[in-house]
Amino acid sequence: MGGVVISVALIISFLLRATCQDSPKRSLRFDGATGKFKIVAFADLHFGENAWENWGPEQDRKSDRVMSYILDAEKPDLVVFLGDVLTANNLPVKNATKYWKQATEATAKRSIPWAAVFGNHDDAPFEWPAQWFGPSGVPGASPGHYAYFQGTSRAELMEEDLKSALSVSVQGPPSLWPSVSNFALPIASHRKPGSTAALLYLMDSGGGSYPQVISAKQASWFRDVSAALNPDNQTQELVFWHIPSKAYESVAPKPSSPIAAPCIGSLNEENVASQSAEWGIMGILAKRPSAKAVVVGHNHGLDWCCPSGSGGLWLCFARHSGYGGYGSWTRGARVIELSENSGEKPRTWIRLENGRVVGELELDKSATRHPRHDADS
Repeated sequence: MGGVVISVALIISFLLRATCQDSPKRSLRFDGATGKFKIVAFADLHFGENAWENWGPEQDRKSDRVMSYILDAEKPDLVVFLGDVLTANNLPVKNATKYWKQATEATAKRSIPWAAVFGNHDDAPFEWPAQWFGPSGVPGASPGHYAYFQGTSRAELMEEDLKSALSVSVQGPPSLWPSVSNFALPIASHRKPGSTAALLYLMDSGGGSYPQVISAKQASWFRDVSAALNPDNQTQELVFWHIPSKAYESVAPKPSSPIAAPCIGSLNEENVASQSAEWGIMGILAKRPSAKAVVVGHNHGLDWCCPSGSGGLWLCFARHSGYGGYGSWTRGARVIELSENSGEKPRTWIRLENGRVVGELELDKSATRHPRHDADS
C-alpha cells in the first residue's frame, strides 16, 4: 500500500513540474499594498497580415498603440496573449518569430510579465493570395529564387516566447500533443507568505494545424492538476483558452440584440463560433466552485460575459484587441482584477482604445452590475 501511495505522489509531482511555472526568472504575486492582482487579456492581435503592402504593417502599428494605451491605463501585473497573436496563413515567411516579438514588444517595454496560448491562426498553413498569379506576380520573387512558406509550429513559437525573461509561459506536457500551451500559473499570496492566493490555467484549444478542440486528454490533465493544486477548492481560479466551447452557444444572447441580464457586455454582433467537439472540460469545470470564469477570444464581434448555469462559473469573451483580422469594432481588452482581501470578489471589465470602460461586473454567483455596462458605440 505504501508503494502505491509513493507512486501516486511521484506521478502528481511530475505532473506539476511539467505544467506549472516554477522558473526563477519571474514570480507572480499579489500586490502588498492593495491585495490585488490585475490581468489584461489581449485577444486576436493578428500580427503580420499582408506585410508586402502598406496597410499590413500599418495595422500592426495601430495594434501596438492599442496595447500601449491599455497597458499604461491599467498597469497590469500580468498580460495574457489569448491566441491568434499572428495570422500565419497570411505570413509569407518561413519563420514567424519576428512578428511574435513585435506583438509582445509593448508589454516587454514596460517590463510586464506575460503568458500566451495559441489560437487557430498562429500556426495555420500559408494561403497563397490569388492575385499573386496575376500580371504583378509573387512579391519579391526573382528568376532562380524559390520561396517555400513552411510556417512556424506551435512548439517553435513557444520556444521563441520562452526566450524572454518576462515570459511565464510553459511548454506543456508532450503527452498532450499536438496541443502545446497547457500550463498552470500559481499567484502567490502577499498576505500569507508561502501560500497560493489564485490559480490561472491556460489551455490550447487547437485550430490551425489541427482541429479546433480541447481533447479528452487535456480535460483529464486539467482535472488531475487542478485537484493536486487546489484539492479543497478554496483557491480562486481563472481559465483561459482561445476558441469558445460549445457551452458558450447555450448561454449566448441572440446576435445583434441588446445584452440583457444575467449576461453583461457591450458587443454582441455575431454567432458564437465554437470548438468542433466537447470532450469533457466543461463538465469538470462545472464541478469546481473555485473556478470563477473561462475567458476566450476568437469571436471579434463579442465581448459579453454570461453565467454558465453551473455554480458560479462565468463564460466570458475578451475583446478584439488588434487591427488585424475581421471587424471594425472599437478595439480593447478584457481586464480581470483578483483580490486576496476578505469579502472582495474578482472583478472584470473591458477597457476600450477610446478611453471608455464598459461591461464591469463581479465574477460571483450573483452578479453585481456596475454603472459602466452601456453598449459600445
